[in-house]
Amino acid sequence: MSETLQTTDVAASDADLLAQTAIAVREAGSALRERFGEVVRYQTREELMRALAANDDTALDVLRPRLTRLRPDAGWVEDELDGGALPPGEWWVVDPAEGNVNHLHALPEWAVTATLVRENQPVLTAVHLPLTSETYTALTGAGAHLDGRPLHVSRTADLGLSIVATSQARPDEDEKVVRRVGSSITAMLFDALVVRAAVPATLHLLNVAAGRIDAFWQFAGARADLLPGALLVTEAGGRISDAEGRPWTPQSQSFLAAAPGVHAEAVSTLSR
Repeated sequence: MSETLQTTDVAASDADLLAQTAIAVREAGSALRERFGEVVRYQTREELMRALAANDDTALDVLRPRLTRLRPDAGWVEDELDGGALPPGEWWVVDPAEGNVNHLHALPEWAVTATLVRENQPVLTAVHLPLTSETYTALTGAGAHLDGRPLHVSRTADLGLSIVATSQARPDEDEKVVRRVGSSITAMLFDALVVRAAVPATLHLLNVAAGRIDAFWQFAGARADLLPGALLVTEAGGRISDAEGRPWTPQSQSFLAAAPGVHAEAVSTLSR
């Protein structure tokens, strides 16, 4: 078999796999949707962690068997705070309840994500928003889509006319990172039109891919936060780097996703 035919067969296989992955995240989202509506009260960190785990387990009970059947030999990553490079091979990087704390507080910004990583490169991703019934998907070399419609990043070429966004530091983050987040927001308040700061990161990145906002940045960060959105933005025509403009990897200490027309300006602002 020729190399061209082999490549085509792999692409077709990954496209089928993405379709099945999208079904899995939608089913997991439906399970979480049934738990959504009332604010979940907690008085201690232990109570909070139990409530978060209950949501995670609800979605994982759906995701784990379905994704494992699709790729039995793939590894499994579900710790949303993990970062760094993965071992060789294929891995499912899953956030069963991205924006889990929002779900507990009856806020609408939450999702279910599943990304297949092959040799440390995201190959495909599916992100489902149960409250709007939207499913965002991306496949390497095949573009990014919202319910089958192609996504394209913004054509904005002036940071001063841009809506930009960031996420806060994760719990128990190093003080230097927390202060860097604060100073970057201040810098962007001077240079951008509007600055949004909220969790989760993935939902901001969906908006970058869809051209609704023009740039998103984050310091530190985790694989499950960034890999789905990184693939979506790249496949929608955006640029991915660290905050200094260098190539981004899961080991990087910062992250920037932007429309090509404002990427350089965003790097300049974040580097001050």
